[in-house]
Amino acid sequence: MFETLKRNDTPVPDSPAQLKVGTRCSPLAHWQTQAVLARLQTVVPHVGFETLDVFAPGDLDLQTDLRESPADFFTRTLDEGLLKGDIDLAVHSAKDLPDPLADGIDWFWMPDAGDRRDALIGTLQPTVIGVSSARRADYARKRFPGAICKSVRGTIQDRIRQLDDGHFDLLIMAGVALQRLGLEDRITAWIPLAELDPPEAQGALAVTFRRGDQRIVAIRNVFMKTATFAGAGIGRGNITEAAIDALSVADVCLYDALMDETVLRHLPAGAKAIYVGKREGEHSSSQDEINQMLCDHVRRGVRVVRLKGGDPSIFGRLAEEVDALDALGLASRVLPGISAMQAASAQTGILLTRRGVARGFTVMTPRLQGGGQGPVDAASRAALPVIFYMAVGSASAMATALMADGMDPDRPCALVFGAGSEQELVLRSSLAMLAVDLAQVDEAVRRLPGLFIVGDIARYGEGGARGSLLGRRVLLTCSESIMPKAVQAVLDGGGRPLRFPLIALDLLPDAAVMVRGIAQFDWVALTSPSAVRCFEQALRQEKVDYRQVPQIMATGHGTGQALEQIGLRADLVPEADFSAGGILDIARPVVNGRKVLRLRSDKAGDALAEGLRRAGAEVADVVLYQNRQLKHAQLPPFDDVFFASVSAVDAWMAQWGMEPLRERCVLTMGQPTARALIGHGLQPTVTGTASTVSGVMESLACHHLQPTEGHNPQMQGRCRHGRHRAMRGGAATGNPDDFMLHDEHRNA
Repeated sequence: MFETLKRNDTPVPDSPAQLKVGTRCSPLAHWQTQAVLARLQTVVPHVGFETLDVFAPGDLDLQTDLRESPADFFTRTLDEGLLKGDIDLAVHSAKDLPDPLADGIDWFWMPDAGDRRDALIGTLQPTVIGVSSARRADYARKRFPGAICKSVRGTIQDRIRQLDDGHFDLLIMAGVALQRLGLEDRITAWIPLAELDPPEAQGALAVTFRRGDQRIVAIRNVFMKTATFAGAGIGRGNITEAAIDALSVADVCLYDALMDETVLRHLPAGAKAIYVGKREGEHSSSQDEINQMLCDHVRRGVRVVRLKGGDPSIFGRLAEEVDALDALGLASRVLPGISAMQAASAQTGILLTRRGVARGFTVMTPRLQGGGQGPVDAASRAALPVIFYMAVGSASAMATALMADGMDPDRPCALVFGAGSEQELVLRSSLAMLAVDLAQVDEAVRRLPGLFIVGDIARYGEGGARGSLLGRRVLLTCSESIMPKAVQAVLDGGGRPLRFPLIALDLLPDAAVMVRGIAQFDWVALTSPSAVRCFEQALRQEKVDYRQVPQIMATGHGTGQALEQIGLRADLVPEADFSAGGILDIARPVVNGRKVLRLRSDKAGDALAEGLRRAGAEVADVVLYQNRQLKHAQLPPFDDVFFASVSAVDAWMAQWGMEPLRERCVLTMGQPTARALIGHGLQPTVTGTASTVSGVMESLACHHLQPTEGHNPQMQGRCRHGRHRAMRGGAATGNPDDFMLHDEHRNA
């Protein structure tokens, strides 16, 4: 069934790695496969792809009505090829995937699905209608009650040929398939989603592969968003700001039997809220069903929030759900919440600790896994993990005391420094090795507040999936205008965002007055999200009616998105070159004899204004805002650093200089920022290829997928004693496969 095609789909001379890709034989399947491979090639340009045509049962059997066909009619042969090792991955229309998939098969959806609507082709007064699903047949009977519905089979072109030959008067087909094949002109009418809601998978492209193939898992992580487990708190008003932030950008929320379901109002319009609550003796979904649902939504590439009552880490079966994601290499993060234990203590006055009365407390449940009553005697309580607060200075002495009291010297333990803060570090060790390992931790780290955890739980959490950014700490130096997007992009990639703005933007009051007369201009030129933010501030300050704003030229999709957020839109945006030169290229034909208001920062320079003048425009070049450098007392530990502007580079160099960047991955957005770093003698490790923050972070994730020639074994904050080490958030182990080595120590 497998035929190697010599199509040179994605040639990579002397490629160190090659992946075999299975595809069905239809023109649509070939188009979809080539579209997916072109996208994958941007992620792993060092990998070659060889395509092999595969005939699925549904390609050979053109008689069976699809409404009666087996679930794996279009996937069975591809699945068999994956499991035998004949191919490494396969490309599908997502709606063709059966549920569940064959054992041993994993999957994910590619981003940017096409139009989900169905379309009508042919006459709208039909006698015979060709349909391929019960859903479409039901719609046809309701809209065209006098017509006969018949099964239609074959490729898109085959079906249209049958229509043209008179076998059918009307076809109902997926509009996106016609678009992809250049046949959109055959569409007679689109069917609104309100009339015929197609499957969620329609229009999406899916990739399947052997479960556990770490090469494909690493590629998948670039497209997946980190799942968030959040605590909803107990009672009204006890949800944290972090949980609200997570809900506000969620696409899907799986929520428990919450004390206060009004927190769901923080979900954006269009987000799905799915109840999966469990109470004793009454489960809306089993735990296995919840785990599956969670993994499935994450693999579709959407942003998922798993909302639990109280604190998700306390008796919330969090470990089972995190483990389910970890088993597939899917990343997650946990946001703590206010637990019933905390609420009860605070509201009743039965404080869990009271000086001179209680130095701590034990928490356990009498319920065993699977139900039943468990023992609560002294031996059971003694086996529980122990957590010591304010214990860094005496941790070694306590370890010695615990061993003297009979505790096993190999008992796992951990010190968590700065828990919950951006400085958080974890030292994992054993009671016997703790003193040795702790001596190697930096003095600055040992001064952080710390928790000392003793028990088997200390061995968990070290090797969990960390997404495309591998749990790395990404220092974000950008201004507050794009900081929220930068933070979210890092969180989506499984990294740890460190807010470290180096510049603030101050609107110049005198310049803001210029917007009062904005109606006299034909164009406004804005070249950054920061400029848009200050422009909005000036419009509000001067009480300018938005209807007076003329056409807007903008550099890049990031600036365009910022305009959309304030209710405006860009009328002129370069497709690729997002520099002043790029906007000049497309502006020259339209600005001759026109008035242009150029609004910029004090650092931007007048090159764009001069170029527009040479193109015949009358330009008012106005410095609307100035960059003010921000000072910080110290640098937090970090793995990667992100610069979004020349001003941020200058501010960094003025305060910190080159030295902290030499052993780090340095990411820049845009060529001007990259040139600024080069001017200081440092070549950026990664320069983002997209004009949006999320696109730039994807470039960083792709960088960490590239092969390297080795790594620097010295890593600040890590203890090199076999399994005992101080984790810095970004201390992820490399992928063992030859072309997917993650080198977190790569020099800039």
